[in-house]
Amino acid sequence: MSDSDTMSESSAPSSPSSNSPKREGPKYNGSLPHDAIEGVKHLGQVPCARNSLLTGLASGAGMAFIRGVSVAPITAGHWFAATFVVVSLGSWHLCQAQIAEERKKVQQIIESSPKRILKTNDDGPGK
Repeated sequence: MSDSDTMSESSAPSSPSSNSPKREGPKYNGSLPHDAIEGVKHLGQVPCARNSLLTGLASGAGMAFIRGVSVAPITAGHWFAATFVVVSLGSWHLCQAQIAEERKKVQQIIESSPKRILKTNDDGPGK
């Protein structure tokens, strides 16, 4: 065996799944504080969570700034909290609905595609 053959064998991946990164979810143990912390650590893996929370944060901060000019700071804080919750939940709901719609479309495309029958015994089109 030559050195180039040895190099190509060692650089080839051992399995297709070895290249994909492992994504581990939270490990729950039944303790509410521990489970809550573990859930927050893996919040970025929840579809739409990051974008929804950032949208809510920006909207709440903007609303609190606008209201803070004319009212007491505690009232502006209430406006921030309410705007954050409403916008975050609304944004998350819209994103989840969009994902569900995309899944339906993919499922319809898969179901409507022609079924291909593979012929395993034929050597080619001439037979």
